[in-house]
Amino acid sequence: MKLSEPVLTKRIPTAPFGDPKQRHTVGFDEYVKTGGYQALEKALSMEPTAVVNTVKDAIVRGRGGAGFPAGLKWSFLAPIDGGRRYLAINCDEAEPGTFKDRLLCDFDPHQVLEGIAIACYACQLDTAYFFIRGEYHHQARVMQKAIEEAYAGGIFGKQGLLKGKSKFAVDCILHRSAGAYICGEETGLLEAIEGKRGWPRIKPPFPAVKGLFGRPTIVNNVETLAAAAHVVERGADWWKGIGTQSRHPGGMPSFGPKLMGVSGHVNRPGVYEAPLGVKLSELVNDYCGGMRNGKKFKGAIAGGVSMGVLGADQFDAPMDYDIGRDYQVLGLGTACPTVFDEDTDMVAVARNIARFFKNESCGQCTPCREGSGWMLKSLLRIERGDGTSADLDLLLEVAGSMGLTPGTTICGLADGNNWAVRTIVNKFRGEFEARVKPKFVPVYVTAGR
Repeated sequence: MKLSEPVLTKRIPTAPFGDPKQRHTVGFDEYVKTGGYQALEKALSMEPTAVVNTVKDAIVRGRGGAGFPAGLKWSFLAPIDGGRRYLAINCDEAEPGTFKDRLLCDFDPHQVLEGIAIACYACQLDTAYFFIRGEYHHQARVMQKAIEEAYAGGIFGKQGLLKGKSKFAVDCILHRSAGAYICGEETGLLEAIEGKRGWPRIKPPFPAVKGLFGRPTIVNNVETLAAAAHVVERGADWWKGIGTQSRHPGGMPSFGPKLMGVSGHVNRPGVYEAPLGVKLSELVNDYCGGMRNGKKFKGAIAGGVSMGVLGADQFDAPMDYDIGRDYQVLGLGTACPTVFDEDTDMVAVARNIARFFKNESCGQCTPCREGSGWMLKSLLRIERGDGTSADLDLLLEVAGSMGLTPGTTICGLADGNNWAVRTIVNKFRGEFEARVKPKFVPVYVTAGR
């Protein structure tokens, strides 16, 4: 399953359509010469509600992890009341193994800015905050330069969108994160932009009603906005011609192309553009040149560590939004798989992931704050060979009691820890049992007098 032409990577040479060595940052003039901002021009010829309906009809599912339809989210906005309305662009991208948005920022920043301008017009949002990961120093400079070019080119600014073609004016501001993983959670991101500690908020109220500075706010991922621009330009039917229907009656489809950043034990790690529904095995073998050193596939993180792990017998799993339901993982996530070969120590993988989540827990919710530490301690004991079978049982019990799913935390960070560890233990239990000592509970039977 392959695309007939590149879409999001149209100006970013990417195999199999181009040579990555020829990549360069596309500036404003080059972007315009190659058809850039035509989608914005088309959008401005439509009513804002028509733009929202186009994206809604295409069922553009969010590319940041949750897969919630962007057009549906846009339709949730509170009515216009004359006050400020915001767009917050989530480029925090701190999920381990995820680096797809960085590709767009590095080489085609105006594609993202065009999507931002379209979303702002469609939803009548007058201010956009581009929230970028603190460690993305180079990408922040590239995006800031692109924003300045967009102002100079009349895209943003007081004159109105696209040199005043629309009187609706939009300001775009780059905001750099201080480097906390939790700020990738949408309400933690809003708190950070407001200058507060990045603690997730209790919902409701949802951001579309009461978000940034207490005003209606849409939070969208970088890739989602870039994709929306192509939908507006080429139509919902074109978008639906790429990807796959749900494998479940009444299920939501997985339409469109998707950026998939592949890392781990493959010959050609990197970001590739493929239709949703491509098999993981095809992604590894056809796009990435196969497993490194000819070794066997053992498992893979489906799409960012918080989604959990696919087992050795799940190499042919389709990379679409049904993957969670069908393959016992949390979901597709960012669709950036980390691939493991036959020599990988899965106990060490679980311990490393648990250490990450312990360090990145914001500490607001007790089950996450304390549970993440308990899970790491249990895994460290098991890895050293000092653990018992009771530690393994306790590990699964603690993991299953923390997160949004059991209803014990405000955000999904604990769910990520929960699913990552549980799926590794359940799918590679033999490796864990080989490292623990059996614990016997004595049972005494007394005879009657």
